[in-house]
Amino acid sequence: MPDKSETENDLQSERPANADVPNAEQLVRDNIAWMLALTERMLRDRSLAEDVVQEAFVNALRGLEHFEGRSSIKTWLHRITVNAALTKLRQLRRLGEQPIDEYLPEFDRVDCRIEAPWTYLSPVQEVMESAELRAFVNSAIDKLPDSYRIVLQLRDIQGYATSEVAILLEISEANVKVRLHRARAALKKLLEPVLRGEVRK
Repeated sequence: MPDKSETENDLQSERPANADVPNAEQLVRDNIAWMLALTERMLRDRSLAEDVVQEAFVNALRGLEHFEGRSSIKTWLHRITVNAALTKLRQLRRLGEQPIDEYLPEFDRVDCRIEAPWTYLSPVQEVMESAELRAFVNSAIDKLPDSYRIVLQLRDIQGYATSEVAILLEISEANVKVRLHRARAALKKLLEPVLRGEVRK
C-alpha cells in the first residue's frame, strides 16, 4: 500500500475545488483507522484491506461532487468502503453460496435439539468486558463461510436493514433472511463454550 502522503496527494488532486467537505488530508486522518478495521474484518486479510481502503478513498474523492449532505460524511464513506470490500470479495469469488451445515445445531427425529444440559450461562457483560472472550467471539464469526458471515456482519454488526443488505449483495431479501437465520444459528453453536462458561477470561 502506498504511504499515507502519496495517498493524500493523489486524493487532493481529485478533490473538487468548491466542495464543502473536509480536505483529502483530513478525510484520510479522520477515517482511515475505522475503515481499515472494517475492511479487515470483512476480508480477513490486512494487505487486501489496505488496498480496498485506498480504493475507497479514491472513489470517495471522485464522487464528492455528487455528495448532497443527506447523511454524514462518515455514513457516506462507510457505504463506499463496504461496497469496495464487497467488490473485492466478488473478484475473489468468495460470496457465492457455501455449505454451512457443519456449524449448525443437530436435531433428533422429533426436531429436538441435541445438546448437553446447560448448567451455566455467562452474563453478556462478562463476555463483552473480557478481551479474551471477545477474541473468541471474533474467531467464531470468522469461521462462518463468507456468504453467511458477510450477511451477519452487515445486518447485525454494521446495522444495515435487510433491504439494504439485499441491494449490497445483489440477492433477494428472502435469501438475506435465510442466510442470516442460519448464520445466527451457527454462531450460537460456535459460541456455546463461551456461553456455558467453558472459556474463561
